Amino acid sequence: MKRILIVDDSSNWVAYHTQIIREIFKDNDIEIDTAKSAQQGLERITASIDEPYDIILTDMQMEPDFIPLYAGEWLVKQIKFFNEYKNSQIIIISAASNIKQIAENHDVDYIPKYKCRDINAYIDVIK
Repeated sequence: MKRILIVDDSSNWVAYHTQIIREIFKDNDIEIDTAKSAQQGLERITASIDEPYDIILTDMQMEPDFIPLYAGEWLVKQIKFFNEYKNSQIIIISAASNIKQIAENHDVDYIPKYKCRDINAYIDVIK
């Protein structure tokens, strides 16, 4: 079973990402958890340490508590501390113009938000 975590402060985006993931995996053997903030995402990550998520999708621009980092970038840095998550795929999603640079800096995958309306953007990235 693939375990997936979606972290976004917008319930509309959470619902949309969930729908796309279900469509890609055809609802076969997936479990999707969600979090509404970077902090809540970290709580889900640590609570699942014995059974790490396979895929983590996170928005970059959520709560402003982590300036100068985006909240999602802070979350990615926290995830990287856990050896248990070294095989998890992390995908950042953002409208930020520097999303590619952030992804490269943290060795994660990314989808620019303007491409999210195309399911192929997800298919091209999800392993």
